[in-house]
Amino acid sequence: MFNANFAVYDYIIVGLYMLVIIGAGYWFSRRSKKTAEGYFLADKSLPWWAVGASLIAANISAEQFIGMSGSGFKVGLAIASYEFMAALTLIIVGKYFLPIFITKKIYTIPEFVEKRFSTNLRTILAVFWIGLFVFVNLTSVLFLGAKAIDVIVGLGNGQLVLPIMIFLAFIAAAYSIYGGLSAVAWTDVIQVVLLVIGGVLTTLFALDKVLPDGGVIAGLKHVWQAAPDKFHMILDNKNPEFSRLPGIAVLIGGLWVANLYYWGFNQYIIQRTLAAKSLPEAQKGIVFAGFLKLIIPLIVVIPGIVAYVMYTEHFAGAAETLQGVGGGDKAYPWLISTLIPVGLKGLVVAALIAAIVSSLASMVNSASTIFTMDIYRHYVNKEASHRRLVTVGRLTALAALVIACVVAPAMKSFDQMFIYIQEYTGLVSPGILAVFLMGLFWKKATNRAAIIGALVSIPVALALKFLPIDMPFMDQMMYTCLITIGTIVLVSLSSSKGGDDEKGITFSDGLFKTSRAFNISAYVICILLAVIYVVFW
Repeated sequence: MFNANFAVYDYIIVGLYMLVIIGAGYWFSRRSKKTAEGYFLADKSLPWWAVGASLIAANISAEQFIGMSGSGFKVGLAIASYEFMAALTLIIVGKYFLPIFITKKIYTIPEFVEKRFSTNLRTILAVFWIGLFVFVNLTSVLFLGAKAIDVIVGLGNGQLVLPIMIFLAFIAAAYSIYGGLSAVAWTDVIQVVLLVIGGVLTTLFALDKVLPDGGVIAGLKHVWQAAPDKFHMILDNKNPEFSRLPGIAVLIGGLWVANLYYWGFNQYIIQRTLAAKSLPEAQKGIVFAGFLKLIIPLIVVIPGIVAYVMYTEHFAGAAETLQGVGGGDKAYPWLISTLIPVGLKGLVVAALIAAIVSSLASMVNSASTIFTMDIYRHYVNKEASHRRLVTVGRLTALAALVIACVVAPAMKSFDQMFIYIQEYTGLVSPGILAVFLMGLFWKKATNRAAIIGALVSIPVALALKFLPIDMPFMDQMMYTCLITIGTIVLVSLSSSKGGDDEKGITFSDGLFKTSRAFNISAYVICILLAVIYVVFW
């Protein structure tokens, strides 16, 4: 039932990780005030380095380690555009979105929707996000993580997937449900250090084992020479994966929709910045996260390319494990199971668990925040005490984890889970992004136009998806967003006769002014991105 290559030392390391994270979570929980702000926004006390680390810990999970590595196996470095362009997106969010959100003193993104548009639209989006977190995000992270750990510590036949899902849910629940965002964010600092160390170790060991004589540098050169097509950031239209990463359109089209939606209007991401000590601290945290994003492909995409080379060169056991449907998503766990030596394997698995658990805790906390502050307090008990709100938040978090554990096994039929998540989130994200962009930066946008635009975006996205022509889903997202924006403009102008909406946002002088350190960091990130795309074009 268990893999003999996973020794008692490895189990001890994983056990120590659990004790440290749960213990740290409880310790930080006791420091937090027992108020709604303390539970959901960590008393607005997070310094920049905690904000940045928590952003990455919330973002990097099984979707990246397993799903993106699997896409690296099948697509190559092109899938890293999601990570590289996220660094630039974070700069935009920090400069133009955060100042508005933080000055509005909101708990949740749906709360901002009410301030700008209406209660009805706030409720619609709150229900949507709760459903997305529970039935897409939580379930995919649980299933991918459990499947990976099953390959490493079990026999890879799926018998341990359900028990491992319950185990992962238990760790996330053990500290996040009691401690709220304070416990989640502060333990994320530990989790990020661990997941980066574990990810780097996996990459180094994989490169070292590519050639019989070993050597990381020699291994990297060999991988480059053996699979040159895997090192192109921009795919040719003859590439079989072009429909998922459509060449230059990745840089100027739909990827912007995916990234701006995810980093700018995703509750479990933006909630960390709302919990910062101040706007400058939040912006410094954003920049820190941007630099970390630039190194993530090294630990989540390169291992997938290495596994591809080993598979094509018939490395021992590669063909048997990686062939067939789902082979890509087995790449990362196979590397750990096969190449990481006994003793260090426990550290790498602990890093993988850290990535999974930190994301689970973040999603659960954000789902409970939205339900409590946007649904319960708004419709059920408007006079609820702080203690009551915290209790409801904890019960909601527990319910979300239980539901996700029940639904997650249905994910077993999907290949390239990272792409699956992007495609199905992409049916709704263009419309939501359009609503937010128009609400933030166009004072004439009306509530009626926003609701109609959001509703129109769904059939438009579905129509583009199922058209007889073969349109890449990133292009579908771009066109859906543009059509939604056009709809909002037309409806707003026809209903308001060209005047500003009464809830339109007026920008104060200096609202978007950023520090010298932020500006220099932004320039450095842009230069690094330019170099990366020139070298790997």
